[in-house]
Amino acid sequence: MSKLAAQQQALLELLFTGPSSPPRGEMAMTNLLPQGERGLRAYRANGMALAERSLTEFFPVLAQLVGAESFAALSRDFWMTHPPHCGDLALWGGALAQFLQTNSQLADEPYLPDVARVEWALHVAAGASDQPADMASFALLASADPATLSLRLASGTLVLASNYPAASITTAHLIGTPSLAEAGAMLRAGTAEHALVWRAGLRPCVRPCGAGEAKLVTALLRGASLLAALEAAPDLDFQDWLTMAVQSGLLLGSRAQ
Repeated sequence: MSKLAAQQQALLELLFTGPSSPPRGEMAMTNLLPQGERGLRAYRANGMALAERSLTEFFPVLAQLVGAESFAALSRDFWMTHPPHCGDLALWGGALAQFLQTNSQLADEPYLPDVARVEWALHVAAGASDQPADMASFALLASADPATLSLRLASGTLVLASNYPAASITTAHLIGTPSLAEAGAMLRAGTAEHALVWRAGLRPCVRPCGAGEAKLVTALLRGASLLAALEAAPDLDFQDWLTMAVQSGLLLGSRAQ
């Protein structure tokens, strides 16, 4: 490792190490920074402020549920224990749900990690590649063997199973449906949900989905044929689902396997 690379690595270690436990060589490294120790404190403060802004953008519902002061402290802790591994902070935050699960201070709010998973899935869907719909391809559904067909789902499509009403809690805060009171009642009642995430055009979407739809979409995401996906969800009314899926932008077309 070159001298410059070693200095850069040492600086990164300083930025992600609390001042109460400085790594070896801190005094030497601070001499390389503008204004010495004051410069190091400024770098650390800027990094933590950036972490809070980024996580608030990625997890707005979680920030509301936890509260501004607690979320700021949570962001700082996450920044220090799970620092970004690349320069694009849009790729940072996927480990927050697991971080929440191991946070003893949030043990009384066990639904928060699943809300974080839903919000991260929405964030990922927002940055997924564009895929145009092909309405003409649906004609294959009337003429081809379903064992030879597959369905094209929208960018960022994902199904998340939760022991809590994580999807309803998220939509209650983002779009007001259901109401916050209704979502709270579902949480107290121990309602479990599947959350379905996808991107309609440029807009990431989430809603609760039934077990049959969850099985169908999961099978399609795994590359199953239409026939195999239907067999995985025998109780689903496929015609009703097909109309809804096309209208909502969840389904973009069909194709021969």
